[in-house]
Amino acid sequence: MASSKLQALWNHPAGPKTIHFWAPTFKWGIITANIADFSKPPENLPYPQQIAVACTGIIWSRYCTVITPKNWNLFSVNVAMAGTGLYQLSRKIRQDYFSEAEPGVAEQ
Repeated sequence: MASSKLQALWNHPAGPKTIHFWAPTFKWGIITANIADFSKPPENLPYPQQIAVACTGIIWSRYCTVITPKNWNLFSVNVAMAGTGLYQLSRKIRQDYFSEAEPGVAEQ
């Protein structure tokens, strides 16, 4: 039973023998880098980069649901990409627009 499932995965049109498998697999590296940036101070996050990450994830997630063959590996990586991009954008927006102004040095 396990061998038949492995063989079905191996021979799938978006399986490991195709670029349709390996491209999204390596795209997880971008998400890993974005997750590593969670510890970065929000003021060091660039808006254009995070907007691009979030929009790319959203647009390509939709595309993954209409192509043939269905590529769930590509769908999952794009959902994760949209999620990390939106999270980073929310951190940046909260820091830039909703954080309390830092108190100045008290005058003596």
